[in-house]
Amino acid sequence: MHVRILGSAAGGGLPQWNCGCPNCRAARNGTPYVRRRTQSSVAISADGRWWYLLNVSADVRQQVQSNDDLGPPNDGVRGTTIAGCILTDAEIDHTSGLLQLREGCKFWVMSTPLVRRWLNEYFPIEPILSSFSDRYWLELPLDAPQPLALPDGNLSSLVVTAFETGRDVPRFVAENVDHAVGSLIGLEIRDEQTNGKLVYAPGVPKIGLRLQQAVTGANLVLLDGSFWSDDEPQELGITDRSSRQMGHVPVSGPQGSLQWFAKQPGCERVYVHMNNTNPMLDESGPEFSKVAASRVRVGADGDEFLL
Repeated sequence: MHVRILGSAAGGGLPQWNCGCPNCRAARNGTPYVRRRTQSSVAISADGRWWYLLNVSADVRQQVQSNDDLGPPNDGVRGTTIAGCILTDAEIDHTSGLLQLREGCKFWVMSTPLVRRWLNEYFPIEPILSSFSDRYWLELPLDAPQPLALPDGNLSSLVVTAFETGRDVPRFVAENVDHAVGSLIGLEIRDEQTNGKLVYAPGVPKIGLRLQQAVTGANLVLLDGSFWSDDEPQELGITDRSSRQMGHVPVSGPQGSLQWFAKQPGCERVYVHMNNTNPMLDESGPEFSKVAASRVRVGADGDEFLL
C-alpha cells in the first residue's frame, strides 16, 4: 500500500491566511525550520495507479497539482485517478474540497450515515455535487470491514474498517453530541495482498480503548497532533476553549498523546493534522526535538510510506 500525506496541517493550513502566530510569521518569512503546510488529507493506493483520498481539504486543488499521479491520465481530455474519498467527519476543513472536485469526473464518496445526513441537511455538499455530476455515496458502518472498489467495479486489495475515536459536533450542526454516533472516526486500512496496515486518526479527543485496539499490528499510524498543550489555544488568544474542549487530545503532558504514542511497538508513528500554532512545527525548537527523541515523526506534506 502506498501512503502519501497530502496535507499535514489542521484547518487553515500554515501559514493561515489571518494568523500572526510565531509559526505563521516564520513560514511567511521563509524560515527553513517552519515548513509551509496545506490542510489535512492523505492519499492511499494499492497499485500506484488508483488513489483514494482520506478527507478532502479546501487545498485539494493545490495538492493534486503538486502530485502528478493524482491528476488526469494521459489517454483522454479529462479524467481522474481518484477512485474514491473517505471522510472521517463532517468538518469544513475535511469536506469542503469535494466542491472543488465537482467537474464531471466520477468517483465515490464514503462516510458514516450521520456524516452523510449532516452533509445534506446542514452543509449540503451532496445535493450541490449532484447538480454537476452523479456522485455515488456509500455509507460506512462502524467496526465492519468494507472493501474499496475500483472505477470498473472490481475490488482493490484495500479493506477499510471505521471505528469511533470520540463524538463531536461541528459548529454548524445544531444537535446533541451524546447522540452523534459516527460523528468522529478513525480508519483501519489493510492491504490484503501485502498485509500492510495503516491507521489514520486525524481527530482524537482521547486515547481510548478502540484506538488502542486499532493500532495493534499496524505498520503505520497517522495520529491527531493538533495542539502541543491543552491550554495552547487559550494562551495564544485564538479561542477561549482548550485543546480537549475542541476535541483534540494534546501532544504533551501526562495525559497527552506522545507519552502513549512513543510506547507503541512495531509501527512507524507520525503526527498529522497539526494546528499552525503548535510549537513542534518549529524544527529548531525543543518541542520538535522532544518528539523526535521519542522516535515519533512530525509529518509533513509529501511524506510517503510503503506498507
